[in-house]
Amino acid sequence: MAIPKKGSRLITVDGTKFRWRVRRKPTYCQGNSWGPMTFAVELADASGRVLLVSLPCSRPDAWWGERTMAIRPALVTATIRIALDRGWDPRQAGSAFNLELTDGDLIHGMNGPPAYGVPFMRR
Repeated sequence: MAIPKKGSRLITVDGTKFRWRVRRKPTYCQGNSWGPMTFAVELADASGRVLLVSLPCSRPDAWWGERTMAIRPALVTATIRIALDRGWDPRQAGSAFNLELTDGDLIHGMNGPPAYGVPFMRR
């Protein structure tokens, strides 16, 4: 499985180039806030194992008001480092590596609490 290049972004973490992507539209479950916010990461220049990340919040475009967060490069960098510490080898062939992050993982990985948003409080 590979991430489509269209719509993906490049990021360099500790000298290695990765490609990451958030799904363009929410799935039905994500739209109803039944499923978590997710994104995928893989090596930019080689094939290997894809990292599938689940965050402890909803998508910003979810239909029902739940806490959300934006996926920013700092979050992606922290997530890649957490996944590598937990045994993800992006050069290894095989099925996707699933990583479900908790609030504690985000606080530790980003050196502070993540910035959540609440949709009905936006202006």
